Amino acid sequence: MAEASTSIHPTAAIDASARLGVGVQVGAFTWIGADVVIGDGTHIGPQCSIHGPTRIGRDNRIFGHVALGGEPQDKKFRGERSELSIGDRNTIREFVTINRGTGDGGGITRIGDDNWILAYAHIAHDCRVGNHIVFSNNATLAGHVEVGDHVILSGFSGIHQFCRIGAHAFIGMGALISGDVPPFVMVAADAYGRPRGVNGEGLKRRGFDSDRIALIKRAYRALYVSGATLDDAKLKLAELARDSGDVRELLEFIERSERPLLR
Repeated sequence: MAEASTSIHPTAAIDASARLGVGVQVGAFTWIGADVVIGDGTHIGPQCSIHGPTRIGRDNRIFGHVALGGEPQDKKFRGERSELSIGDRNTIREFVTINRGTGDGGGITRIGDDNWILAYAHIAHDCRVGNHIVFSNNATLAGHVEVGDHVILSGFSGIHQFCRIGAHAFIGMGALISGDVPPFVMVAADAYGRPRGVNGEGLKRRGFDSDRIALIKRAYRALYVSGATLDDAKLKLAELARDSGDVRELLEFIERSERPLLR
């Protein structure tokens, strides 16, 4: 089967220095600036804007009115070189905005592979986003947020700057997160987000067996239900981690936390 050829709508404006791979499609009135690289097979809808330096991988689907690689919304930014890097096979829906990094924050915003980023979501400067993540409509990351693999961010959820969301966590609709969320934890919206158990259904869908999930639930009870101090809970997690790589991952996440743990 012959490879699809690159297709650019005649109303699109593309800087001469931009590099487009084989099979890239660019819709009407889209603007692509200098120092932008777009991988093979990526489709870009109408009326998008892509500012460089930005690197976009292959086979992404970018729908209309998306703005990628814009300057960070940070008063400390002084025009220094910074980048946006997007991996492969991401779906980015209408009106999503993703900003480049800042010099003080490492200089790059990084998005992984196979993510589903729905309409009006925002990913701010210097964020690190993993793989297989769902951003529901209007989900928002402030600057310097890290999101692990297989996380689900429900609609209208918001993550405070410098927070981390562990792998396989589930953030409920409208939840406002102001601390680190450990792996596997489900958070619901109260006045602010509060832990509400283990994301058991999500873990089942990803092939976790009942024994693995049971150990994760024991770790959750030690951390959130037992009434133990954080230091005492960590001792219990260390015991459970001897028999569970998942609990070990949870404990290591907690040990690396620089912001308060969401409890």
